[in-house]
Amino acid sequence: MEKHTEFKKIATTLRKNIIKMLNESGSGHPGGSLSACEIITALYFKEMRIDPKQPKWEDRDRFVLSKGHAAPVLYAALAEKGYFAKEELMKLRKTGQMLQGHPDMKGTPGVDMSTGSLGQGLAAANGMALAAKLSNKDYRVYALLGDGEVQEGIIWEAAMFAAHYKLDNLTVFLDHNGLQIDGENKEVMNIEPIDKKWEAFGWNVIKIDGHNFEEIFEALDKAKATKDKPTIIIAKTVKGKGVSFMENKVGWHGTTPNDEETEKALAELGGEM
Repeated sequence: MEKHTEFKKIATTLRKNIIKMLNESGSGHPGGSLSACEIITALYFKEMRIDPKQPKWEDRDRFVLSKGHAAPVLYAALAEKGYFAKEELMKLRKTGQMLQGHPDMKGTPGVDMSTGSLGQGLAAANGMALAAKLSNKDYRVYALLGDGEVQEGIIWEAAMFAAHYKLDNLTVFLDHNGLQIDGENKEVMNIEPIDKKWEAFGWNVIKIDGHNFEEIFEALDKAKATKDKPTIIIAKTVKGKGVSFMENKVGWHGTTPNDEETEKALAELGGEM
C-alpha cells in the first residue's frame, strides 16, 4: 500500500475545495493556498493536538497563518476537520459571512490568530510560545510564513526574539515556492541564502520537499526533539501545486479560476467530488 495514502487524499480534497470556493467567490489567492496543502494537512490531520469540538481548549496546540492571504487552505482544512460545516466554504469573501479574505479569530472557529498584514504572524506566534513557557503549559505553536513576507523587517526582529527566549516549542514553516505577487523573489528582493540567514539568527534550520509527507513528518519530529532553539522548516514547494496551468505561474497569485478553468482544474485533481 502506498505510504501516506490517506494524507494524500486529504491534501487533494483541500485542493479541490480551494478551487471550488475561489471560483464561487470570484476573489482570493489560489497559488499560495495550493502550495501549502501538504503542510497544512500534516499539521491538522496528524501533528497538532487539537479538538474541533473545543476550538478554544486552553491546552490545544496553536497555529498562525502568517501569510493570511492563503486563508482558503486553512478554511478547507478546518471544514474537513469538522470545525464548521463545509457549506460555509462556498460563502468565502461574502459580506457578513464567516470566512473572510483573511483569517479572523473572532469570527471563525479554529482560527487562533487574525492575520493579513504580512510579517506580523511570527511575532504573534512568539507571544503564544512564550506564554506557554511562562505558564508551564506543554502546548506547541506552529506558524506558516510565505516567501514575500520574509522580506519584512518585523520577521527578523521576531526571529531574534524567538532565539533569545529559546522558544523550542515554536515550529515555523516557510512555504518556499520562490514567487510573490510581483514576480520571482530573486527579482523583487532576493531572500537567499535563506537557510543561512535563519541559522545566523540562532534557529534550528531544516530543509525539505514541502510536498513530501515523509519529509514533513520527519522534520516535525526533529523540531520537537530540538531543545533551546526555535525551528524553521524551509519547505520547497510549487506555487499552484496540483493544477498544471497554475503551477509556477505568478499570475495565479491572486487570480481566481473561471468556470471553464475550474472544471479543468477539478478534472486534473481527480474529478468532481
